[in-house]
Amino acid sequence: MLLFEVWAPNAEERVTLWLEGEPVPMEPAQGRAGWWAAEAPARDGSRYGFALDGGPVRPDPRSRRQPEGPDGTSAVVDHGTFAWRHPWPGRGLRGAVLYELHVGTYTREGTLDAAAGHLGELAELGITHVELMPLCPFPGVHGWGYDGVAPWAVHEPYGGPAALKRFVDAAHGLGIGVLLDVVHNHLGPAGNHLPAFGPYFTDTHHTPWGSAVNLDAPGSDEVRAYFLESALAWLRDYRLDGLRLDAVHALADSRALTFLEELGAAVDGLARDLGRPLFLVAESDRCDPRTTTPRTAGGIGLHAQWNDDFHHALHTALTGEAQGYYADFAAAPMAALAKTLSRAFFHDGTYSTFRGRTHGRPVDVAATPAHRFVGFAQTHDQVGNRALGDRLSAGLTPGLLACAALLVLTGPFTPMLFMGEEWGAGTPWQYFTDHTDPELAEAVRAGRRREFAEHGWRQDQIPDPQSPATRERSCLDRAERAREPHADLLAWHRELIALRRGEPDLTDPDLAALRIAFDEQGRWLTYRRGDLLIAVNLGAGQAEIPVGGGGRIAAAWGKVRVPDGDGVLRLSPESCVVLAGS
Repeated sequence: MLLFEVWAPNAEERVTLWLEGEPVPMEPAQGRAGWWAAEAPARDGSRYGFALDGGPVRPDPRSRRQPEGPDGTSAVVDHGTFAWRHPWPGRGLRGAVLYELHVGTYTREGTLDAAAGHLGELAELGITHVELMPLCPFPGVHGWGYDGVAPWAVHEPYGGPAALKRFVDAAHGLGIGVLLDVVHNHLGPAGNHLPAFGPYFTDTHHTPWGSAVNLDAPGSDEVRAYFLESALAWLRDYRLDGLRLDAVHALADSRALTFLEELGAAVDGLARDLGRPLFLVAESDRCDPRTTTPRTAGGIGLHAQWNDDFHHALHTALTGEAQGYYADFAAAPMAALAKTLSRAFFHDGTYSTFRGRTHGRPVDVAATPAHRFVGFAQTHDQVGNRALGDRLSAGLTPGLLACAALLVLTGPFTPMLFMGEEWGAGTPWQYFTDHTDPELAEAVRAGRRREFAEHGWRQDQIPDPQSPATRERSCLDRAERAREPHADLLAWHRELIALRRGEPDLTDPDLAALRIAFDEQGRWLTYRRGDLLIAVNLGAGQAEIPVGGGGRIAAAWGKVRVPDGDGVLRLSPESCVVLAGS
């Protein structure tokens, strides 16, 4: 016998469990307002759903599997049937090298099992953790995953729950941890059955996606528990090592004890119970150090946050782009890059022309470990939200790509690569959807074209999100790895990651110890990390950089002349170096 439970305060008279096509009456659960329960014989794979007051059969809000998609019946998942092969002590955040991966485009097959077949490549590269983009079910087959509507389940076309376990087990067998990107700030526009059951959403707040997830209005205790327990289930049932929390700034929550604080405390408690490290990484545009400040010191207490300011500074320094939110960084890009490397945030109480107001708060670099910030040159957002989904490799020379890699992989932050970045992938990563509702599909298509038309793009230049060709273009081409300049870039990333692993100075969490110098006109920048000197020349001419002593070359791209008697380091255009003992 299996206990079936559902929170359905919207039910006026009755809730019926439909199990393998047969009705089973449910009773109100004693002492749990709004909950209904029933026991019935079931096993792994049994199909079921719930009907409120004689209405249609809907999937379980806490469904672990949706074999026929978000609108179909749910399936029982017995997590105890999976035979884990690899014991796993866990792997913490400090010293990590993250790798963001989208299952649907990492391979042409677009499945977790196909992606697992390439984990050996990532282990050889030196990756410590794979960060999977969202896996929750959404209508259709292909999409980014941020329109998921079943936050406890795994998208069936990717392989479902068993495939995720196989992926995690294979990764752990190679010493690689696994994070999952989860979305708590909204659900997708199609296939969302939660409002039929209860007040999962509220009009008290509004978001870019419509009514906000109910984190602070009446009924919010159960809604918060719903998302919190979902997060713990991913970590416990699938042996994941952490979660990336999408756009936490969009979580409308006015309660004194915020959902994020509750979640952080619960994950820390689970880590103690399991005896292995677990961590939460927030995406936030607030530039607020309180996101990762310990709860004992008045912060939210998450373990890390993406550092978009570092990305924006690096992007403008590399490309010269100055539109939108890049404008403030592009005014003096080398200075912006220096500030973000040494202070984490560019907007730390400064005026943001993009927002039309002062933004951010300073980081206490003496008290905040550098690994609490994730640094990157590219992500799914920063590539895919461009009109053509063009990567840095579409417009930059191999030398500048090598400089970007050096700054990410020897910088003070926890580094992250976006899949294919390690070989300068020539394939774009475009915005694609597979909405099964024709009206929604057309609305997304028209909205995308309208958005970029406002920035001067012709409608016929914008890829059709609904076209299968858009997804196909976005799949990685692994044949590039053996061709130049891709092979050299891959070897360069492998060399830098090995250097990071072998040099304790490169994982020193002390931000205050970093010493930096730069020349805006000369487009060069240097910083010291212990006994290592890192230098990049982003300019088109030779850079002559006063650095004092000599040192040996630990890693270099391009022509480098170490300092001799004059104490000047000479770098050829678009080149970079790590000097040891300088």
